[in-house]
Amino acid sequence: MPTIPAIPKVAIFVDVQNVYYTTRQAFNCNFDYNRFWAKAGKDRQVTKAIAYAIDRGDRKQQEFQNILRAIGFEVKLKPYIQRSDGSSKGDWDVGITIDALEYGEDADCIILVSGDGDFDLLVEKLRIDRGKKVEVYGVAALTADTLINAASEFIPIENELLLR
Repeated sequence: MPTIPAIPKVAIFVDVQNVYYTTRQAFNCNFDYNRFWAKAGKDRQVTKAIAYAIDRGDRKQQEFQNILRAIGFEVKLKPYIQRSDGSSKGDWDVGITIDALEYGEDADCIILVSGDGDFDLLVEKLRIDRGKKVEVYGVAALTADTLINAASEFIPIENELLLR
């Protein structure tokens, strides 16, 4: 009796702020999360999908977060911090790293949606030390070369992954 091949398992981690700003800057439009989900999950079982966002408390943002949840993402929020000197803080680099190391254990492939070069060490660790396939989605012109080079595969965010 032939064995049925196992469906590859995939874990998805999305740096929402990075994707928002890079797609706006490069294309003046937004990332299409529905099309991304269809592409990333095609012929694979999504074991974990987390979208990391900054919570400014506005209604439009809450509606967007609910859309992400309806697609299948767990949404993790961090408060937006405005410092007295005018600068702001609100990144998820450490949280994404911890979750990718933890939830990536059960996955055959880890997908990171971000162009942030700070993730190159994480991607190398997952790929080299843990033997995982790591796909990185990012806006090509605004994704760090070190991140592109660390990935098993780089998929540019363009055309069908954009809302126009």
